[in-house]
Amino acid sequence: MKIVLLLLLITLSEATIGVFVKLTDGLIPIQTLNFYALSFAAAFLMAVMPLATGRPLRFPKGNLKDTAIIGVLIATQISVFNYAMTLVPIANAVIFWSVAPFFVFIFSALFLGEKARKSYILIFAVALTGIVLAKPLEGGHMVGNLVALGDGAIYAAMVTYMRYEGKTEAGNDIAWSMLAGALILSPALILAGPGTPAATISYAALGMDLPVMLWAAGLGIVSTGFAYFGISIVLKTLNANVYALVDIIVSPVVASTLGYLIFAEIPAQGMIYGGALLLGAGFWLTSEMSRGAENRAVHPCQCA
Repeated sequence: MKIVLLLLLITLSEATIGVFVKLTDGLIPIQTLNFYALSFAAAFLMAVMPLATGRPLRFPKGNLKDTAIIGVLIATQISVFNYAMTLVPIANAVIFWSVAPFFVFIFSALFLGEKARKSYILIFAVALTGIVLAKPLEGGHMVGNLVALGDGAIYAAMVTYMRYEGKTEAGNDIAWSMLAGALILSPALILAGPGTPAATISYAALGMDLPVMLWAAGLGIVSTGFAYFGISIVLKTLNANVYALVDIIVSPVVASTLGYLIFAEIPAQGMIYGGALLLGAGFWLTSEMSRGAENRAVHPCQCA
């Protein structure tokens, strides 16, 4: 029951990414916001991971290459995804990002020699139908939709790299990878500027003014740090691919619901039907690929 509750909290925390990005209201450049978020996430993980594992946080001197590469991939994936959130409604970003399992299969087939099953043909047909119905190239959201689709490919590259390197156990190197990602994004402070993190935004519904940096901290601690922290615990008990199957369906649905409740974002009918097909096909493909490979990496948190 504790694991189920934690999985629910993880799903909710991941679904808040778009909410925190949009709540900053553009007062912090998105590149700098990504740096702030990863900095908060790294600090959070370095503080809580030793408590969770019962082991001190040791510098991964024997695993520097993997730690740095995963840090680069995390920084790139998070940056592109958050950028997509500034261009399109939350539902668009999370639904089009959900093509990640299909890119995982393509990259795994090309670089890891994983063979396709006959059922994959039908799964891909369902996914393509979903994409067509969602109409990513129509309307005023074409660029953001394409960015979200591209981010799915970046996430898939990260997962494929972990599979190639044989990363199958959850560990605390993720804190160092997150720090590496923050350092990689640190030039944004100069190139894009620090923004106005001390500024406040008035919320009539709450009857108070809140600082913009609060949302940057939420993006780093809640959406990123806590999510990775929780996943590192869940993967010790729950099969990694079971987590992936739950996450593929639940997170996009919750994120889209939050977009509707907080920002009154109403997805187009085609996006709803197409998204349902795409999410279902992703769930199906992940389930098929998981058979006989229960311990394969499905998340950057598996980088011991």
